[in-house]
Amino acid sequence: MADTPSPAGTAGPPTGTQVELRSGDVTAVVTEVGGGLRLLRRGDRDLVAGFPADVPRPVYRGSVLAPWPNRVGDGRYRWAGRDEQLALTEPDRRTALHGLLCWTRWEVLDRSPDSVRLRARVVPQPGWPHQLDVTATYRVHDDGLTWQVEALNTGTTTAPYGCSVHPYLVAGPGRVDDWTLTLRAAEVLEVDPDRLLPVGRRPVAGSGVDVTGERVPLAGVEVDHAYTGVTPDADGTARAALLCADGSGVVLEWDPARLPWLQLHTADRPEPELHRAGLAVEPMTCPPDALRSGEGLVTLPPGGRHAAAWRIRAVG
Repeated sequence: MADTPSPAGTAGPPTGTQVELRSGDVTAVVTEVGGGLRLLRRGDRDLVAGFPADVPRPVYRGSVLAPWPNRVGDGRYRWAGRDEQLALTEPDRRTALHGLLCWTRWEVLDRSPDSVRLRARVVPQPGWPHQLDVTATYRVHDDGLTWQVEALNTGTTTAPYGCSVHPYLVAGPGRVDDWTLTLRAAEVLEVDPDRLLPVGRRPVAGSGVDVTGERVPLAGVEVDHAYTGVTPDADGTARAALLCADGSGVVLEWDPARLPWLQLHTADRPEPELHRAGLAVEPMTCPPDALRSGEGLVTLPPGGRHAAAWRIRAVG
C-alpha cells in the first residue's frame, strides 16, 4: 500500500493525497479531494476512465455525489416551508450540479492495504441549512471494488438527501462506440435537451434512447438520461454490463430497492481526450431535480442515517 502525500513546502496534486489500495492484481487510487475514485485497474486493464494525479478531476470522474446527485433546476427548491437557493455550479444550464462534496478535502478515518474509509462534513451554508457527515468506504477485491456511501445527520434540522457515485466504466480497448451494454429497465426520464431537466417519464421502447436489452451496440448512440424500473437478477441485484466483442468487460452491480434510478451518459464531449472515453453509469437514490420535485428524496432527521453501495468488477 502507498499514500502519496504532498512534499513539504509544495501545494501537492489538485486532488490531494493519493491513497493506493491493492488486492491481488487489482489496484485502486482514492483521492483526498472529493473522496473519489481516480483509478481502478486489474492487471494492465483499466475498469474505469481515470485521470492523472497532476490534473483536477475532469467531468466528475469517480466523484461522490451527495447530498444530491444530478441537477437542481435554477438551484431553487422549497424545504420545510422555506425557499432555498443553491449556487449554480453548472451556469450554462442554470443548475446546481452533483451536490456539495466533489471539491471538499476528505479525512481518512482508517485504512488497510485493501480498504480505506474517508469522511467529509457538509456544513450549513446558503441554500443548504443542514449538517451531514458523509463517509465513503472503498474495498478492493481480486476482481474489482466495492464502494459504499453513508450519510449521518449530525445537525439539528431534518434534511433532504440523495446520493450516487460517478464512475465512467471502460470495457477494454477502444471507446464507447466499440462496446455493448446489457441492461434491463422499463422507463426513461425524458429531458429538456438544453438543460437536461426532466419533462416526464415514458417507456424505454420507442423512446429514441432505448439502450436496454442484451448486448446493445452503443456505436453512434448518445445518451444522458435517467432510467428506472430496472429489473434485478434472481439474486435481487441489478447489473449493467459493458462488454467488448470478445465478451470481456466490466459490470456495475447495485441494489435497485435502495438505488432505483440509473443515470447513463455516453460522455459526448468537445475535448478529444474525454469524448466517449467511458460510459458513465450512476445508480442513484433519486431522479434528477429531486430537490424540487421531491421524488425519491430520503428524509434524514437529526441522527438519521442512509447507506448505499455499488460494486464494480471485471468480466473475463
